[in-house]
Amino acid sequence: MPRVLLIEDDRAVREGVLLALSRQGHDVAAVGTGEDGLARLRSFRPDVVVLDLMLPGLSGLEVCRRIRTEDQVPIIMATARGDDTDIVVGLEAGADDYVVKPVQARVLEARIRAVLRRVGGAPADGGIPKIEAHGENGELAIDRSGLAVTRQGVPVSLAPSELRLLLTLSASPGQVRQQLLEAVWEHSYHGDSRLVDACVKRLRTKMGEPAGQPRYIQTVRGFGYRFQSR
Repeated sequence: MPRVLLIEDDRAVREGVLLALSRQGHDVAAVGTGEDGLARLRSFRPDVVVLDLMLPGLSGLEVCRRIRTEDQVPIIMATARGDDTDIVVGLEAGADDYVVKPVQARVLEARIRAVLRRVGGAPADGGIPKIEAHGENGELAIDRSGLAVTRQGVPVSLAPSELRLLLTLSASPGQVRQQLLEAVWEHSYHGDSRLVDACVKRLRTKMGEPAGQPRYIQTVRGFGYRFQSR
């Protein structure tokens, strides 16, 4: 069964989500603080983390950052306000996706299933098993069949959304944001380019892209992004 770590301080919400996910067949560990969440992460070894953004004490943002320093487990962030700034900050901290509270069980379940599929495999590769990209910062190698990325021979640790986004971009000359939302996040609705933009920003940082002068993932203004291997 997929293992879900739920970090939520509101007891009623925590128990409701726990019950809903358990009924869907998930093995769920539910805790009420960020500190307890980090401790259970190590002992429970979840397949996905559902993380409340507005935690008392150790904030959800800080928990997200700490998880990302040691683990690339998928993180779905829950935010009560749906505030654009909060969502962007959370995504840039390393979250793979988000839901707005009050959380609808069917929406959360769909997001969990989608992110677990992201972990399980790569998008269609168009017959490109491996890409060697050469830039000012050294060689970037993308092994599509092996689901691995290295920079100057050193492995680049990528979260599931980051890896799938890079594989998707590198398989096609250019992608509009909506195409990327559907291919990577399986979101069919419009207007949520924050997911794509935040993930691109994280990818550029991990790939050693110069600030303001991206070499590999280039912005096509008014369109989306394209991958440049040379």
